[in-house]
Amino acid sequence: MNFVNRHITDPGDTARVAAQPLRSRRHKWPVRYDSIAHVALGIDIATIFVAGALSTWLYQVQDNGGNSGNAFSLTLVSSACFVSLLKSRGLYRPTELLVVRNQIRAICMAWTLLLLLIWAASGFKLHIEYSPVLVFAVCGLALLIAQRGAVKVLLAKGLSGRKFANTNIVLISDQLLSKNAGLSETLATQGFCVKGRFSLPPIGSGPALRRRISAHVIDYIRSVELNAVVLEAAPERWSELRAFVADLRVVPFPIMFVPVGTASEWARHPLRSLGSALCAELQPGPLTAVERAGKRIFDLVGAGLALMILAPGLAAAAVAIKLDSAGPVFFRQKRCGFNGQIFSIRKFRTMHVLEDGPVIIQATPIDPRVTRVGKWLRRTSFDELPQLLNVLDGSMSLVGPRPHALSHDGQFDKLVRNYAFRRRVKPGLSGWAQIHGCRGPTPTADMIERRVQYDLWYIDNWSLRLDLAILIRTPIEILRGRNAC
Repeated sequence: MNFVNRHITDPGDTARVAAQPLRSRRHKWPVRYDSIAHVALGIDIATIFVAGALSTWLYQVQDNGGNSGNAFSLTLVSSACFVSLLKSRGLYRPTELLVVRNQIRAICMAWTLLLLLIWAASGFKLHIEYSPVLVFAVCGLALLIAQRGAVKVLLAKGLSGRKFANTNIVLISDQLLSKNAGLSETLATQGFCVKGRFSLPPIGSGPALRRRISAHVIDYIRSVELNAVVLEAAPERWSELRAFVADLRVVPFPIMFVPVGTASEWARHPLRSLGSALCAELQPGPLTAVERAGKRIFDLVGAGLALMILAPGLAAAAVAIKLDSAGPVFFRQKRCGFNGQIFSIRKFRTMHVLEDGPVIIQATPIDPRVTRVGKWLRRTSFDELPQLLNVLDGSMSLVGPRPHALSHDGQFDKLVRNYAFRRRVKPGLSGWAQIHGCRGPTPTADMIERRVQYDLWYIDNWSLRLDLAILIRTPIEILRGRNAC
């Protein structure tokens, strides 16, 4: 079989045809790239049914009998709910299936939610006699996680080896052939076989030339075995392209539009509904309403427990501060929080001064302003613990980017381009940057930029599990004493 490569350089002339050999189909898999999502969904359903059969068999081996009808119903409902949850989050897309870490996290959350729903539907009456459900829960989770690893390996092998079954397309572009190499190479790895190429009419050409070119395209499409037509052009040309696409509607194949150029950047963002209008979400919120609620509950519970446990230590620190030097126990300073809102941060006083103005000098390892008790409090970060009260009043979170004094915020905003992006979430008592050694003063632009990079990574990858991991690692980092002063 030959690969027909057609390109119209002069729309008035007959198209030039070049033949190239195709890769042999002997080693192709009987799965197309655009069918991967359906295959992965089917594999999940099959895996859950295997888990159901296995759990029933294991229970029957113990001579306990078992109702296979109930087991089938449980498996059927579980598989339907599970795949619906994952499909609603777009986790069956090939690009998502390649990220195993995200897949495992989503599987664990969906499976746990599913089991809680089953428990609630049973009226909270699942006891030891319902042990097949417990076996099903463990087997199902283990098999789904193992299966995701195998799917990732197979998908990567299929892409690298170009194993997916051919999807024949015709590519129509307003660019030169040499500029289409990137798209063609990407399509080739995913099993798309470009049977022919055509150039769009030049910008501003009349309807006669457009109809002549579309007639050439239609004649060729009718002469080959095809699955789809791909139109690659700049969105700015859409007013002209609309008529060209209308001419192609006589062929019974899907027509797909690939936007290119600077105006096509919006197409890379997810589409949302804004009332009756369709819009592109150029910047998503860092957390959804459900995630914000979960993080707030986590903050309230964590801060409340910490205050109860640490109450004796906090009281002892307050007494020590009062006996060591004159001045208040607590130090308040204006900081910039979520969405640029100003709040007063609470700290134990560790210095003889209470600076909160346009000029604030950062502490140094040997600073005469620091009190004797303050040196110990700062080295152990114990002076930061009153910020648990900020967590309770909602101005801060247990985990998030550390807030800086307002005067320093203005300086850092000029030094680091993305510094203000940190304000998309609440500032935290500890953070991703702090457990990586970014503590203490920031005398250079490189040091503050490094902190910002850690903070932005945290915002983009937030999860309650990440918050918990940061809180667990924070005491370890404090004991190491890196950059503390």
